[in-house]
Amino acid sequence: MSVLFEPFRIGSMEIRNRFVRSATTSYWSDERGVVRPEIIDLYRRLAEGGVGLIVKGHLYVTESGKVHPGMAGISSDAHVPMLKRLTDAVHEHGGRIVAQLNHAGIHSLTDRAGPSEYRGDGWEARALSPDEIWGLVEAFGDAAERAVAAGFDGVQIHGAHGYLISQFLSRLVNRRTDEWGGSLENRMRLLLEVYDEIRGRLGAGVPVLLKMNCDDFSPDGFTVEESTRVAEAICRRGLDAIEISGGGVGRNPELMARARSRDPELEEALFAGHAERIREATKPTPTALVNGIRSRRCMEAIIRKGVADLISMSRPFIREPDLVKRLQAGQEAATCTTCNACRSRTVFGKMMLRCHLEP
Repeated sequence: MSVLFEPFRIGSMEIRNRFVRSATTSYWSDERGVVRPEIIDLYRRLAEGGVGLIVKGHLYVTESGKVHPGMAGISSDAHVPMLKRLTDAVHEHGGRIVAQLNHAGIHSLTDRAGPSEYRGDGWEARALSPDEIWGLVEAFGDAAERAVAAGFDGVQIHGAHGYLISQFLSRLVNRRTDEWGGSLENRMRLLLEVYDEIRGRLGAGVPVLLKMNCDDFSPDGFTVEESTRVAEAICRRGLDAIEISGGGVGRNPELMARARSRDPELEEALFAGHAERIREATKPTPTALVNGIRSRRCMEAIIRKGVADLISMSRPFIREPDLVKRLQAGQEAATCTTCNACRSRTVFGKMMLRCHLEP
């Protein structure tokens, strides 16, 4: 049997194979942030399709942390009942699921506030006060407790893609001169405080994961040298797994090539080169790698060569929720062509997440 289909342990949680469905927002929650039945059906299909670990599309931890219309929340006990229906649907089909906890920061719909005053991309944001920062640390802890009440098997802190924690890590966005900014040790403080708060609330028995950029791909942002140091620091604290992604505020697509591996077997895994550096610093903490991975050949090489333990994907599971079963039956690669129609602004957020090419 291929290593891809062997069980794997993340802290106290065993998953049935090496596949992770990376957090993917479906937009279709109601105006209160309560998930709709259509979203529950989406996650049921993923579990039926054999995904080992599902990461729920990001959930806002405070009302001010909402990124976009239709985003699901976990800022209130009112969100818990429908989230419990969602986790029950996954568990009924042998899957595991963790809640991704997030805050928009300068990208908020209602209160654009981040580490520092920010002007760019057509908007302005204010700086959070120290009291507000501590309030957000507490909000992440509250959200983590709600996640457990809703039946999630663990939580994932969203520290990537230019949202609040990613903003604090970035030299471009975080220009504070107090204990929350300046040196890398200060810029990573919010992440570590959030982790400590969650771990203190949930204890050692509930897996706590992190999604983090390997690189912001910005000339003035978070670099792989910095991400390696941050990953090492939080893994020493007891993190259960880290998912390596990339792209933050100020992202320049032309800089993405620097994250690639020179190994031809890893060519399609866009962040494999950076992942190798981070993995070396964080062993033995389990690692998942996302972005560009499509072929079984590459998936097996990633694990065999020790680049990562887990294969994380988003768009392939939009097109083929049963991709794991298809690969196990002999299919050589995902049929996703990365056309990006599923995330086009003409459809994304206006209808339930789906592939816009014929299966």
